[in-house]
Parts: sequence; structure tokens; C-alpha cells
Amino acid sequence: MFSLNTLRLGIMMFLQFFVWGAWYVTVGNYMTEHEMSDWIGWAYTVAPIAAIISPFFLGMIADRFFASERVLGVLHLLGGLIMLAAPTAAESSSEAFILVLFLHTLCYMPTLGLTNTLTFHNITNQEKEFPIIRVFGTVGWIVAGILVSAVLNADFTDTQFYVTAAAAGLLGVFSFFLPHTPPPAKGKKITFGEIVGIDALSLLKQPSFAVFIIASFLICIPLAAYYAFAPVFTAKVGFEDPGFIMSFGQMSEIFFMLAMPLFFARLGVKWMLLVGMIAWVVRYGLFAAADANDTLWMVLGGIILHGICYDFFFVTGFIYTDKKCSKEIRGQAQGFLVLVTQGLGLGIGAQVMQAIKFRYTPSSPDAVADWQMIWLIPCLGAAAIAVFFFLAFHDRVLPKTDET
Repeated sequence: MFSLNTLRLGIMMFLQFFVWGAWYVTVGNYMTEHEMSDWIGWAYTVAPIAAIISPFFLGMIADRFFASERVLGVLHLLGGLIMLAAPTAAESSSEAFILVLFLHTLCYMPTLGLTNTLTFHNITNQEKEFPIIRVFGTVGWIVAGILVSAVLNADFTDTQFYVTAAAAGLLGVFSFFLPHTPPPAKGKKITFGEIVGIDALSLLKQPSFAVFIIASFLICIPLAAYYAFAPVFTAKVGFEDPGFIMSFGQMSEIFFMLAMPLFFARLGVKWMLLVGMIAWVVRYGLFAAADANDTLWMVLGGIILHGICYDFFFVTGFIYTDKKCSKEIRGQAQGFLVLVTQGLGLGIGAQVMQAIKFRYTPSSPDAVADWQMIWLIPCLGAAAIAVFFFLAFHDRVLPKTDET
């Protein structure tokens, strides 16, 4: 049943991913326009670094001391204020611009785990309710892309950062009206082990969860190529308003998000995750094949695969993690997954892919990058990791009870 709480959580997800989608897709083209293209890899590395630094600490704060919705509100208000400085920083230097992005993501990245924690706390059936709420986030990303790219034509302008700041401020205020989510471990004695995340790390004693974490980390290395360079590649092959074209991926995500309960019942966790990995292989294969003749339908097809790529892998991973942990460490566990995937994996991946792009981009000003090789390398990497996961992961996930 669609309750008031579900609506509030849905609006939270809408704004959460609107904030991210308003700049994350278009910043590479913005940097190219402002002669900062050599720093694009760093623009997509600061968020992973922030994800490494903050989730455990803030996850434990939400678990121990403060209600999750209040931490969420404060972080978004700070992040919005910081993003207002991005245009001025871009005029100053590339280093200053990257620093602003880093400070913003330092506030933003912990909120990915917090919104999941807050949602799981206020629902009773993860498989059925979470995808419905999470799809609002997909809609938010789409609306951000349409507004910034197709309506405001701001792929290359400062406007994208002002839109981001406004949305972050709105979510910061709205967060204080979300369902009250008290710290589940309030009053418990804090140990050093808990501060550094030992509670969440203990989940690695389960062989299936350890394989899941290893595969999640490894697959995010080639995945970083999409976030950093797909918008640039989309513009290269001839699409106008690349931010808008990229939003077709989130449009497909809506269908697969709503269909996830059916896929869960038919496929189970292992095959959901595996299909998500294989979709990344197919996507990069399409991109590599499209380069020679700038084949638009192949690029658009790879973008539309995002519904499977993201939902089957990341959303399934959030649900699987919630099922494997106790409610006392829910925040730490979700933060741990964000750290491994969007922290270590995408962080290392952004630098690796930047090096690969440099390797296959001739130094001559008139030369064209060898995009076929740039996409073929992560394609083969993702394929190898999918094979590892298929052979090593064995787990039968049971429905989670209220006691766990």
C-alpha cells in the first residue's frame, strides 16, 4: 500500500539523485569546455575518495548518536552551500575546482548509505517496497538531466552547479520532515573496533558475502569508464545535449526497478548480480563497436542498458547487504558497501581509465582518441570478473525477519 511514509521516502530519493545527476553527467563536458579535460579523471575520483573517508564514521554517528534524517539534512545543506563556489573555483584553477567537488562529495557520499538505511528502517518488505521507493531516485536523475541539458542547455555552463546547490538545499530542509529514524544502537558502549568498522567487516567471515564484496570491488574498476567518459563519447559520436541522451539510461532503469520483485522471484540474488555484470560487458562491447563509424544506435543501446547494469547490480547489492547484516550495524554495512564500490572500486577505476584514455589518445592536437580500445579494455575486464563471480558465489538468501 502506498502510504504517506512511502511518499516521503520517494521524494527523498527523487531529490537525493537529482542532486547527483544535476552535475555528475555533464561535468566532463564542462571541464572540456573550460580547458580542464586533463583533470576529468580527478573529477570522477574525488567522490570515491569521499566515499572511502566518510561512510564508516557517519554511518556510526547515525547508528549511535543522531537520527538518520537529521544527519542527512545537515550534510545536504552543507553540500549545497559548497557547490555554489564551483564556478568561481573553475575560473581560478583546475586544482581549486577539483577541491570544491571534493568538499561537496565529502558531504554527499555518506548520504547514499544514509538514505538506504533510513528507507530500510521504515519498510517491512525489502524486495517489494525498496524498488518502488528507489525508482523515485531514478526519476530524479532523469529530471535533472532533462532540466540541465535539454531545457537549460547547461552541459557546458555554470548553471548546472547552481541547480545542484538549489536541489541540495531543498533536500536538506525536507530531510527534517522525513520519518523519524532513531539511532538503533543508541546507548551501547563504543569501542575502537566499531569506530573503524569492525562490525561491518565481520560480515566478510561469511564466504558468500566475501565473494560478493570482492567481485563488487573489482567490477567497479571497469565500471568507472562509463561514468567518466560515456558523456564525452556521446558528444564525440554526434549526439547533441549529451546529458539528456545519457538520461535514457535512467529511463530504462525505471522499468527494471519496478520489475525487480518479479526478477528476484525468478532469478535470485546470484543471477540478478551476474546479469548486471554481463550487461556491462555488452554495453562496452557496443561502445567499442560504435567508434569506427560513430554508430549512434549502438551508443544509445549501450546507454539504455543502464537499467539492467545499475538495478541488477547495485540495487540488488544494497538489498543483499541488508539481508546479511543485523539491524544494529545496518548503517555501517551499507556504508561499507558504498566504500568498497563507489569508494575504492570507482576511485581506482577512474584513475585506471584516465591512464588508459591517455595511452590511447595521441599527443597531436588534430589526432582522435582510439575509443575502440578505450572501451574494449573495460569490456574484457568486466567479462573476466563476471566469470569469477559465477564460479565462486554460492548463497541461498532467505527472507529477512523482523528480529534480524
